[in-house]
Formats: sequence, C-alpha cells, structure tokens
Amino acid sequence: MLPPFLLWGLVSFAQTAPQPDLARYDVQKMGVEGRAFAEEERLRFFDRFPKNAEKTIPEAVWNLSRDSAGMFVRFRTDSKTIQVKYRLRSPSLAMPHMPATGKSGVDLYARDDQGKWRWVMVSVPTAQDVLADFPSVRTDDAHQNREYGLYFPLYNGVETMEISVPKSAKFEALLAREKPLVFYGTSITHGACASRPGMVHTAILGRMLDLPVVNLGFSGSGRMDPGVVDLMAKIDASVYIIDCLPNMGPDLVKERTLPLVMALRKVRPTTPILLVEDRVFTNAWGNPAKSAFHKANHAALLAAFNHLKAQGVKGIFYLEGNSLLGNDSEGATDASHPNDLGFMRQAEAFEPVIRKALSMAPPVKVRRLGK
Repeated sequence: MLPPFLLWGLVSFAQTAPQPDLARYDVQKMGVEGRAFAEEERLRFFDRFPKNAEKTIPEAVWNLSRDSAGMFVRFRTDSKTIQVKYRLRSPSLAMPHMPATGKSGVDLYARDDQGKWRWVMVSVPTAQDVLADFPSVRTDDAHQNREYGLYFPLYNGVETMEISVPKSAKFEALLAREKPLVFYGTSITHGACASRPGMVHTAILGRMLDLPVVNLGFSGSGRMDPGVVDLMAKIDASVYIIDCLPNMGPDLVKERTLPLVMALRKVRPTTPILLVEDRVFTNAWGNPAKSAFHKANHAALLAAFNHLKAQGVKGIFYLEGNSLLGNDSEGATDASHPNDLGFMRQAEAFEPVIRKALSMAPPVKVRRLGK
C-alpha cells in the first residue's frame, strides 16, 4: 500500500466528479490579469490578442496568441478545498521537452501570513477537460480567509474555466491590478520549458515585485514585429521589457530596435523600456559558432541602445545576457530553453534592473514581499 502522503497527492490531482454542494464562479466574470485589450472583441475570451489583430501581425504570432500564457486570476476564500474545472483549446497536453503541468496545467499560489506568494499545487492534465482538486492553505490548524492566485496554461489555450468552493465558504473575486509589466519576447518569455506556469521568469518577477504581468512571448516568432509593437503601445504598462533577440540575428536587431523604441515612445513618452540581450546557449562554451553569434547579437543591441542614449531618448534600460542562465551550463533543458533553475536565475538578473526602471516611473508602488 502507498504511504498516506502519496495517496493524498494522487487524490488531489485526480480528475474527480463535480460536487453538487459547490458554489461555482465563472472566471470570465472575474478580474483576469495578463489579459490586455479587455474591451476589444476576441475570438475566445482567454486569447491574448483581440480579434482585429489577426490582420496586422504575422500568422505565426496570431496562432500563438491563442495560448493563455501569463494570465492570472486572484481571489480570496476561507474554503477547505478549491476545485478548478477548465477546458483546454487543444488536446495536445505536453511536448517532448515540456511536461503537461507546464504546457497545459494551472498553478495555484497563496499568500502566506507575511503576505508572500507561496506555491500550493499544480494540476496534472490527462485530458482536454480538466477537473482538479486543490487543497487550501491552513496555518495553526485554521483555514483563514486568504488570497490565492491561479496561473493559466503556458502553451495551450483555455476555452472555459470555473473555480468552485463549498457553498458554505466565503469567496471574493479580486479585481485585476493596473499598470502591468509587459514582456515581449520569444519561446523563453512564452514559458518553454518551465515545469509549471508559475515558474516562468515573468511570473516569478510578478511575485517578486507584486505587480501584474502581460506575457507577449511567441515561440520562435518574437522578432520586434511592428504590428505587435503597435498593440503593445496600447497597454498602459509600468515597464516594457523587450527580450526578442533569441529569435533574431544582428542585421534584424539593427533594423528593428530603433523603430520599436521610437514607436513606443511616440505613444508612451515616459514609460520605461528595458532592452534585454539574448541569453547565451548553455553549451556555447564549447561551440565557437554559437558564441560568436551571441557576441554579434549583443553588439548590435548595445549599439542601438547607445545610439538612442546619444539621441537623448530617456527612460531606456539595458540588461546583458551572458549570465542570464548562470555560468555553470546547468540552467537550460536543451541548451536554449531554461529549466526551472534557469528561469529563477533570469528573474534574479531582471529584478534589480526592473526595480531601477520602476523607481523612475511613479506612481507604481512596488513593495517587497512580506512588507
């Protein structure tokens, strides 16, 4: 017989039947963070871009925008159990280098008694329709009325989602917070290959800085496209973080960086903009061609940054890429895409630069967790 703690884990992850004594809350009627362009028509509620964007962005970007990466819903409850029922857009639940928990799972966090976000549990999808039972958080043998946050699937879309608690429990949907961090990037920003949605560096930074996040990562297709930049400029961001170089070469970096910054500046003259060098492949130390590529890419972005500074463009920041995944070659799944260790290292590298950018762009209030 399995030990009790293993039995508990299996039951918690089971695709169980709905309970009739539960109160059900439609997530579409709650404040979903990471869902920009809220007033514009969508093909599906949890798509990242509005319907009219299909005409102005590359087809690959449009298709990837149907994934719910970065979306996050907060609520408060004193319930002993939390059930999440959702239907995925695609029956493809996992990828060879990314588990179903990351590609298609939902990831539950809660604030502890000091106000810090702490992990609770992730769903383990085994079918397109998912019904997952999560435990609530209990301290001192008591169930408190506590704030929870639920991250959406990274590489799958969501058709419908509801959160259920017993009818006797308190439940309050929390409004979406304003002025998000807006990340525009590649498959790395999108979330490959995080083990679960809360482990992407964008999500980690959202918890570190206690700010909402909009994830505009598009696997293989983050190339500073003008159509995407125009859409980004509609978002009232606290900081724009541009991390597209893994999908670009030096010539394209030289061609598109200046227009991107100036397009954002035209609409958002004071919002900080952070330009990020591409991470270095973790096996580039033994591959001179890869190493040379990264050096050329970095040089092209740095030249564009220096040109902007020389032209008097204010509020732009820069993050070097050489150590984003660490320096021991252990930070990636396949040399390119971070593992959870790599994502944590990226978040730790991004944090001080983003804090500096935020300090120059009041009135966003940033507090350290637990304070």
